[in-house]
Amino acid sequence: MTSPDPSRLTRDTIVAFIGSVFERRGDEEYLGEPVTMAQHMLQGATIAAESGMPEDIVVAALLHDIGHFTSEFGTFSMDDTEDRFHEEAGAELLERFFPSVVTDCVRYHVAAKRYLCATRPEYFKRLSDASIHSLSLQGGPMSAEEIAEFERNPNLKEIVQVRYLDEAGKRPDMQTPDYWHFAPMVQRVVDRHCAAARDTS
Repeated sequence: MTSPDPSRLTRDTIVAFIGSVFERRGDEEYLGEPVTMAQHMLQGATIAAESGMPEDIVVAALLHDIGHFTSEFGTFSMDDTEDRFHEEAGAELLERFFPSVVTDCVRYHVAAKRYLCATRPEYFKRLSDASIHSLSLQGGPMSAEEIAEFERNPNLKEIVQVRYLDEAGKRPDMQTPDYWHFAPMVQRVVDRHCAAARDTS
């Protein structure tokens, strides 16, 4: 079965399209970690939901790595010597349908790792071997200038929050609901954003 053209997606089809991505690609290995791609994202979303975080954060955690499936450069591996920019690919897929707080969490979750390694040295101890390897490809800890620029993002707190959820979602023993459990929430976030965009147009 061929997947739909992302450029033809609508408010009414985006949630099901993402579900098809989870079903077709979710069992792929996640960057040398002991969980699959789907398990990783579902764990982050489940932790966020169980912690009572806002729906935007739950959905951002659920979708933060969707670009690994949609990047024209393919998925990351431990043999990589160059970055594949999955965060930008994911944000580009989502930005027509989701609020900036969600797309910023997707677009900047890699930058957030660089930011936290520079500003909170204890954060580095949370990183897995795969995350440390990708950090070296992504530019390493931020410089002082990069930190100052990053801290101007109005969604900084939420981006950092999702980054911590990213690191937490790597547990081989954790059980989670599947994507379709979260799909109604994803649709609510899409509907709120599209309604607000229509009202301001």
